[in-house]
Amino acid sequence: MTLSLFRYSKFAAALIIAGGALMGGVAHAQDLQGAGSTFVNPIMTHWTADYRKSGGATINYQAVGSGAGINDLINKTVDFAGSDAPMNAVQLKNAGAPTLHFPDVIGAVPVVYNVEGIPPGINFTGDVVANIFLGRITKWNDPAITSLNPGKNFPDAAIFVVHRSDGSGTTGIFTDYLSRVSPEWKNIVGEGTSVRWPAGLGGKGSSGVALLMRSHANSIGYVELSYAIENSIYYAKIRNSAGKFIYPEPATAAAEADGIKVPDDFRVFFTNSSAKGGYPISGFSWLIIYKNSSKTGDLKNFLKWVLTDGQNSATALNYAPIPKSIREKELAVVNALK
Repeated sequence: MTLSLFRYSKFAAALIIAGGALMGGVAHAQDLQGAGSTFVNPIMTHWTADYRKSGGATINYQAVGSGAGINDLINKTVDFAGSDAPMNAVQLKNAGAPTLHFPDVIGAVPVVYNVEGIPPGINFTGDVVANIFLGRITKWNDPAITSLNPGKNFPDAAIFVVHRSDGSGTTGIFTDYLSRVSPEWKNIVGEGTSVRWPAGLGGKGSSGVALLMRSHANSIGYVELSYAIENSIYYAKIRNSAGKFIYPEPATAAAEADGIKVPDDFRVFFTNSSAKGGYPISGFSWLIIYKNSSKTGDLKNFLKWVLTDGQNSATALNYAPIPKSIREKELAVVNALK
């Protein structure tokens, strides 16, 4: 009698386990590990909580910087990377297997400053920003700055330059822009997630740059828009290719991407585009996965959610949603995953 009950209990337990697997949803969803972009971390934090509430997998995302996130993906210690720069040729080769890039939001990268007595919204051109970060413009009252901002009383103070110290997609966007507007920058420094900075002090992550900005008077730097707003750091208007001085905000970041040609692999920068109302230092953030993974099913579900329901929270968190035409192309790739 006891043996029969034991066999029955084992059979019932097996049915319960099998039933849970067949029902799907949370019962079979695996945890997902992600790492990378600090640029996207504010909305990623929101997404992971909302996705879990909707019945999706638990997602653990570490904001370690785009370069570190891509390395973690290549080393297979995470299931996906967040990056604001696409993988370069070396990284694609080191991956050892096909990867896929999915733009998840568009973000603006403000040029931020902390100068006592100077209000928000000063004007900069690309060549002035490049020359500041090249270490050629060293004082706030330099004529190159004051001529763009009549009526503002800039101090006779040294400019304290702040940049990222880690591999950063935000740096990728920023240096891509500088390389497009300044031949000197392109020849001397170039573009990339990590560059040899001619001047300044580095901070780790967008939060590290924001901290340095707040603690150093007469400073200038660059961060993702959410970090500038969260830390109450003033940011500049930048003259775009149409000659207009534009504030960084979700609408102008979206405008910068209007009409751009997106390749089938979605790997493209579009800084300093021809958009008349666009903020010129804007770019995609990507979620990057291996095409074939043991967690493809759960990654597929998360990507579909990000590209649909997840887009609804973008503007409120100071990002621009991905244009519908691009999301439709992405969803076609996602739906084909097996």
